[in-house]
Amino acid sequence: MKQIMKRILLFVSAWLMLATLWAQNTSEQQAGGTPQKAENLQEVFKNGQFHGSFRTFLMATDNARDLSDYHAWAAGGTLGFVSAPLHGFSFGLGGVFNYNLASSDLGAKDSITGAVKRYEIGLFDVQRPDNKNDLDRLEEFFLRYQWKKSRMTLGRQSLQTPFVNYQDGRMRPTAESGAWLEFNEIKNLKMEGGWLWKISPRSTVEWFNVGESIGLYPKGLNPDGTGSGYPEHLESKGIGLLGVTRNWGKNTKVQVWNQYVENIFNTAFVQVDHTKPLKNGHKWILGAQYTHQDALAHGGNADESKTYFQKGGQSNVVSAQTGWEHGHWRALAAYTHITSDGRFLSPREWGREPFYTFMPRERVEGSGNSHSVTARVQWQHPGRRLKVEAAYGHFYLPDVKEVALNKYAFPAFNQFNFDVRYAFGGMLKGLRVQFLYVGKGLLGNVYGNEKYVINKVQMSHYNLIFNYVY
Repeated sequence: MKQIMKRILLFVSAWLMLATLWAQNTSEQQAGGTPQKAENLQEVFKNGQFHGSFRTFLMATDNARDLSDYHAWAAGGTLGFVSAPLHGFSFGLGGVFNYNLASSDLGAKDSITGAVKRYEIGLFDVQRPDNKNDLDRLEEFFLRYQWKKSRMTLGRQSLQTPFVNYQDGRMRPTAESGAWLEFNEIKNLKMEGGWLWKISPRSTVEWFNVGESIGLYPKGLNPDGTGSGYPEHLESKGIGLLGVTRNWGKNTKVQVWNQYVENIFNTAFVQVDHTKPLKNGHKWILGAQYTHQDALAHGGNADESKTYFQKGGQSNVVSAQTGWEHGHWRALAAYTHITSDGRFLSPREWGREPFYTFMPRERVEGSGNSHSVTARVQWQHPGRRLKVEAAYGHFYLPDVKEVALNKYAFPAFNQFNFDVRYAFGGMLKGLRVQFLYVGKGLLGNVYGNEKYVINKVQMSHYNLIFNYVY
């Protein structure tokens, strides 16, 4: 513990020094007007900007009856630098660090079910539960070219797309290595896309080829009930992504995305969001999504027991939401149906699912013939410092024994989330705190087997997070 605290103090000292330099640099730029582009190599560094953050995360899970309970306390942060552009070219460099300050034994198995930690291990390294110190990662290392409102980025970066995204609900987000283009030269139209060849998933510290990155999280079951054998057995040259976002007037937004995972599967996604103004400042919110997936080749491996997406397989998902907004209040209701055509599959290592019914700490990925219904109410303080959300949902999954449409043998459940966020001002400006409570109940049949219960249902889950960002 003493060694960990020394490292944290060293990081904080360096972080404060860089923050001071950044503040001085910002003041100089503001004094002289708008930031200037670099005219020479010296100004590339002098006019560049530092960025960073510090986070501490306390998490605990209270499972039912005699099942094991868990806790963890993590602390860490980021440091990064983006140079000033020279003839349109700039570069970025940034890394993260993380420490396990205190936790349950993350490698121990529950004495009744043999299950391991599900949530708490996600704060650290899912591959090495005993790793408490070596949790650093070079997260950003890119070359960028910018012209007008568009830019091209090559190297390590973090992207936000429907199926490859930050999923920043732990200590550090998912990051990708690849080439990414953002084109913004046409009014009300954004086009973006690229090719990714490596991924460093959330809760890991290493970089993996696309095929290797699938299966670092729990793998679930094959459609015949045997354990999935795809980890370390998938072949793929990369991920191709293309997205087009079009704003139709002030109230309608359309997104169309395609994700091509070479040799494994393809996902097409479309989303339409519309806000209809009503009388006295009231608004009616509408949204609709459709997702279609197809297997490519053998789905990753010619051996059915070692493939990710069964040969010839497909899935279809429809999701919709409606709601009301007025002033600082918003209320939403949503529904998602994954048809019986097959399991909806999207590597959890790459990001969270984009459906309207998504609630933090759970997903419906891996299911088919499932129905999800959620309702949520949000309120935000007029000064935007305090935000409160309460959400409740029913998730009707196939029976735990119907593994052909229930990859993780997860019972039907209900879930309640209570999320409070506060942004400090004054001398604590930049500091934010979040409290998230998750309660999950049982709706399906578990046949008296506690392995279907632990870390899944009949549990309470607590999160307290402090973030400082500059």
